[in-house]
Amino acid sequence: MKNINLIGQIATKGSDKEAIAEEIAGDPAQIEEVIEGLNSKKASIKFGCGKVLRILSEKNPKALYPHIGTFIKLLDSDNNIMKWEGIHVIGNLARVDKDKKIDVILNKYLKPIDGPVMITAANVIGGAARIAAAKPYLAERIAKALLKVEHAEYATDECRNVALGHTLDAFELFFDEIKSKQPIIDLVTRQLHNTRNSVRKRAELLLKKWQINDR
Repeated sequence: MKNINLIGQIATKGSDKEAIAEEIAGDPAQIEEVIEGLNSKKASIKFGCGKVLRILSEKNPKALYPHIGTFIKLLDSDNNIMKWEGIHVIGNLARVDKDKKIDVILNKYLKPIDGPVMITAANVIGGAARIAAAKPYLAERIAKALLKVEHAEYATDECRNVALGHTLDAFELFFDEIKSKQPIIDLVTRQLHNTRNSVRKRAELLLKKWQINDR
């Protein structure tokens, strides 16, 4: 790949983004080049670079951690896709956040849970679960924020149901780290009557896993 234009390859439809992420992991200069691509006006470059960096944050978070500030800034992006990439990457970098930079911006990170954009909220819910799993001392704060989903203001009631489904998945990931479990159990129990079939089934499975009797 060193003999091929990196950004051009990333922008090529169907290019192997996982292979590219693996190739650049040990090369800070190439990582910086891809990060610069996030500012491109060309969608194929901007979004392609975002995808490569998200993969890198999953596979090799230490390589991307020096640039966490770039992704924190993306939380304010007017472009939802780039905002979502920032949300994903921050969640993945929690494992290596030795400087506790995520702790500082946690309230801002969690704010979209309140609505109105369900997709943004869903991305935050998933990222927040990864943060809680990596930083157990933040689990209570994150759990409290996720409990707000039940009364959040999204476009429709069905959007809220979808977000609740993501919330159940999130609680499963870090339930053991939560000290005040009863509010979570109560929320999951209420979802046994959710109008969305997949959410009801998810609630049933969680209560069974946690060995909690249906109410």
